[in-house]
Amino acid sequence: MAEQLYTIPVNDAFDADCECPLCLMARDLERNAIEFTMGPSYMEDDNREVTDRLGFCPKHIRMMYADKNKLGVALMLNTHMNKTNRELKALADKDNPGAKGLFSRKQEKSPVVKYIEELESNCFVCQRIDPVFDRYVHTIFHMWKKDPEFKEKLKKSRGFCTYHYGILYDKGAEHLNQQQYDEFREVLNKVYFENMERVNSDVSWFIDKHDYRNKEADWKNSKDSIPRAIIKTEHTIIEE
Repeated sequence: MAEQLYTIPVNDAFDADCECPLCLMARDLERNAIEFTMGPSYMEDDNREVTDRLGFCPKHIRMMYADKNKLGVALMLNTHMNKTNRELKALADKDNPGAKGLFSRKQEKSPVVKYIEELESNCFVCQRIDPVFDRYVHTIFHMWKKDPEFKEKLKKSRGFCTYHYGILYDKGAEHLNQQQYDEFREVLNKVYFENMERVNSDVSWFIDKHDYRNKEADWKNSKDSIPRAIIKTEHTIIEE
């Protein structure tokens, strides 16, 4: 079955000692996509055609700029900007908002605006990541139904960030029957809320530890509570 191709990365993520296995999977996909984009592939005509058309979201263009291949970033930006400027100029030259009535101006978006909105909603890197991540989510539910060991692994996990908790909460209804979903949701809620409280308790102690009255007290598990709380709330993996 197709799901078997994805069980290894899913199991690896849930085996890791992390605050959100889905964040970990997303980070690995993101790294691979950036490496692909900044590798020799950026010189291939078919890939450049796609990057020229889609461009990159703000997050991933920053990650690309942080890569050592600055020339690759420059080449992709150059041809992407050439294409965007050429096509936007053609649309702007043809568009004549003054020729339209007041009613139509309010009801119809300019072709220029539509072009920009479509451009802003696309990203070459995101489009490489999203389909695989969707398969990972599908595999989680497949393993929940078929693999008792994985079910126990999820129950004993350190929970999820709020964003991925929401994804699992939502997608569970699509992939599980009602009885399965009721059980999954009960476990998901328990794992999520208990671990959010655990991390928040560590953050609270980090704050209290800065009170002079607690100067000699033990830090407990609070020293790294801030980056762990960021993961929980912002679905972001902070590199150590």
